Amino acid sequence: MNASRAVFIWLALGAMALAALAASLALGSVNLPMSRAIAALLHARSATPDIADDIVLTLRLPRALAGFASGALLALAGALLQVLLRNPLAEPYVLGVSGGAAAFALAAMLASMPWWGVDLAACIGAFVSIALVLGLARRHLWHGEQEASPRLLLTGVVIAAGWGALITLILSIAPENRLRGMLFWLTGDLNGAATPWPAMIALGVALAVIAPVAPQLNVLLRGDAAARALGVPVERLRLRVYLVASLAAAAAVTTAGTIGFVGLVVPHLLRLAFGNDQRMLVPAAPFAGGLAVMSADLAARTIIAPAQLPVGVVTALVGVPMFLWMLLRRPR
Repeated sequence: MNASRAVFIWLALGAMALAALAASLALGSVNLPMSRAIAALLHARSATPDIADDIVLTLRLPRALAGFASGALLALAGALLQVLLRNPLAEPYVLGVSGGAAAFALAAMLASMPWWGVDLAACIGAFVSIALVLGLARRHLWHGEQEASPRLLLTGVVIAAGWGALITLILSIAPENRLRGMLFWLTGDLNGAATPWPAMIALGVALAVIAPVAPQLNVLLRGDAAARALGVPVERLRLRVYLVASLAAAAAVTTAGTIGFVGLVVPHLLRLAFGNDQRMLVPAAPFAGGLAVMSADLAARTIIAPAQLPVGVVTALVGVPMFLWMLLRRPR
């Protein structure tokens, strides 16, 4: 792909993300004129703020930014894992990161911990899961064995199954008055996302770490032997990709719960535009993923307003038919 077309797609995705952000600030259970929402954003908080300022700056802006960051992290993690595992069905939760975060977060909810305690527990659970997978598969991951990718995938799947059993146990003993909140978290929920900055920082760090090696990812797709022949440090690159993808997924899950299909569908959609050139796909994935989750959250807040749907329900309802469409149109 030539550079001009790539830049055009990046700019188009950025413009659509800004439009989704503006719509997220204006629309909801209380609709505001777009000009009023943008004025509240530009003028920040005045000396005598009114309710519109509070709605935009306290509720909708943090939620929209958290949705963008979470979607961007999930899409980036999905694109990286599909390269690492050389498996088009790989997605951010396949290595058990979401399962560990969910098990610890639900345990914190069961213990009636405050929201920051739930977020902290989710973060700890995600890191525990990352450490387990890395520890069990480290010999294959670090020493460049041929079965490194399938071994890593199988280890993650087994650990995810163990977390799933623990989640079922917690849900089965949870009192009824807490089940709704737990289920919302499990299906993706931005309702309590008051601090988007950790996820935004994580997104910036992930891009800074992975963008310089995007050309090497193209070589890695050809296989380990070809990559080594071309001078790519395969073991170090594989470890970097795994850590960035896992930590990106951990930050997203900690912020918004388990939002499905973003990390699976978005990279496939981008390949229709870019092909499989990681130099183009890696910068585009965060824009497209953030746009997807912001749009899904806007739909979740407005379809049955003032009631809200879990964001993950909307992404699944859209993602399933979209992925099936991509499979059917793909040439045999």
